[in-house]
Amino acid sequence: MGKAARDSARERMKAQREVERRQEQRKRIATIVTVAVVAIVAIGAGWWFAARSSESEQATAALAPITRAADGSIVMAKAGVEKPVIDVYEDFQCPACKSLEEVNGATLKNLAAEGRAKVVFHTVTIFGKETGVIHANSVRGAAAARCVPAGPAWMTFHDRLYREQPTEGAEGFAVDDLIAWGKEAGVTDPGFETCVRNQQHADAHLTQSDQTLKAAQIQGTPTLKLDGTDVEQETAFNPSALRQAVLDAAK
Repeated sequence: MGKAARDSARERMKAQREVERRQEQRKRIATIVTVAVVAIVAIGAGWWFAARSSESEQATAALAPITRAADGSIVMAKAGVEKPVIDVYEDFQCPACKSLEEVNGATLKNLAAEGRAKVVFHTVTIFGKETGVIHANSVRGAAAARCVPAGPAWMTFHDRLYREQPTEGAEGFAVDDLIAWGKEAGVTDPGFETCVRNQQHADAHLTQSDQTLKAAQIQGTPTLKLDGTDVEQETAFNPSALRQAVLDAAK
């Protein structure tokens, strides 16, 4: 075989190897892409399932009866339902409490309406006087809530305070607004406006708040307790998990 023929054969072999290399490279890329797509789909499905499993409930039309206990806490439960007990420790100025209300407020209402739990709302002021306007907002909102008679209007007012929650550091819960929101919630008590304007229950709220925080050993808000035991945040902020925890506690 002459030199020209040998050179030509080498070139053909080189070209063939290049073709094979590119084919193998394409196969590897295709395999990587396939695996990546499968992984993305799996991750997406996981996120979808997680989102669905933690999707907020829709509140039922009828609330369980709402009463006020001697210590000022609000009890939402059907007659005769004493356990399990969900204690909700909240501060109307607390952003995380607003998030809990948005995520699981309907779950709490539904569990009480279904007769599956007794829900007790403990309104506290977690912010000290050193926080200035934040402390003042918290006390003003809580004191106004005590001026609202127990019943559906209280829950409507409770939910409104969270929707209108002042941004951190900004003055809010103006007295005139609190009075207007109460009337819009259905409060007809002729003493309501005077009660709110004079912050009639501010001192009682602060006294009870301190006692509650110490007695229940509350370190922060929101805190949920189920039959006296702290509910982990992962459960407290997951509607399906919270519901299941309550159902398990009832067994």
